[in-house]
Order: sequence, then structure tokens, then C-alpha cells
Amino acid sequence: MGDEHLTDPACAVAHGEAPADTGPRSLVAVFESPVAACLLRFAVEVGYRTVLVEPDQTRLGGRSGAYADRIASTVDPSFVDAGTDVVVTDHDRPELGKMLSEVLALPAVRWVGVMGSVRHAPPHVPALRELGVDEADIKRVHRPIGLNIGSKTPAEIALATLAGLIADRNHRPGGFAW
Repeated sequence: MGDEHLTDPACAVAHGEAPADTGPRSLVAVFESPVAACLLRFAVEVGYRTVLVEPDQTRLGGRSGAYADRIASTVDPSFVDAGTDVVVTDHDRPELGKMLSEVLALPAVRWVGVMGSVRHAPPHVPALRELGVDEADIKRVHRPIGLNIGSKTPAEIALATLAGLIADRNHRPGGFAW
């Protein structure tokens, strides 16, 4: 007992004795927001390459850009691949449908979600339908996102979102069920 970390690869990683094999992963946060700032900051810590997409460059006064490896005004195939997760951090923006349709046009995206409460109708659905986006693509968009931990603050929302993405990548349900 006590030396399990010497033979268990997961324990060796947790003890800092072996590198984590997380594979290539990128997180694209769409829209500057307090949640985006926390999401990008935490994502760096768990091994994501980070991108902030903000179509209105006048909104870049927040902290999100400080944590992004790259800032762009539109979603671009140059930074999206099969290891990319996309999180739309503001469901009230008028560009919501346009930005999501651009994301959904890139088949390499691993996962896409829009933040929002289950108590409100998902605004992305009518916005995407109005743009003629196929129903199968609309169904690719996750909402709500993240683990159900009762998040309220931007940091808690970001933490729940990243935990949900990591659980999904690892084919786990999240939560305390094993």
C-alpha cells in the first residue's frame, strides 16, 4: 500500500511524475464575457489551446483576451480541428445565429454548446432555422452545458462547463457516479 502511484499511470500523472496524455484540444470561447474570461483562464490550466472569437472588436476590453492564445473576429478553420470544443458564452447577442452557423459549417468541431438556462427557450434554435441551418446540425448544439452544480458566478459557470467538457471527452457522465 502507498506505492500504487508507482504502477498506476493515473496516479503517476496526479503526482506529477508523468505527463498527462490529454491529446490535442482547443477551446474556442465565442463572445467576450466574464464567463469567457474564466473559461479561457481555467482551460489553459487543463491543457487546452484557447481562442476567443469576438466579432465586435470594440467589446474586447474585458479580461478574456489575456487568457486566449489567439483572438479572432470569426470562426476560422485554421484554429478548429477534431479536438476543438466551442462554447458560446452569451446567448443574447444578435450575432448568435451567424456565429453558430459558421461553427456548424466546420465538420471538424468536436463539441459545440451555448450557455443558457433550462428555464428559458433556447434562442439559437429559431436563429439557426431562420438562416436555413439543417435540423441535424441544430441538434449538434448542446444546451444547457456543463455539470449541474448550481453555478451562479462566472467562475462557477466556467468550472462546471470545463468539467462537463472533460467528462464528455473521457466518456464519463460527470458528477459523483462511478
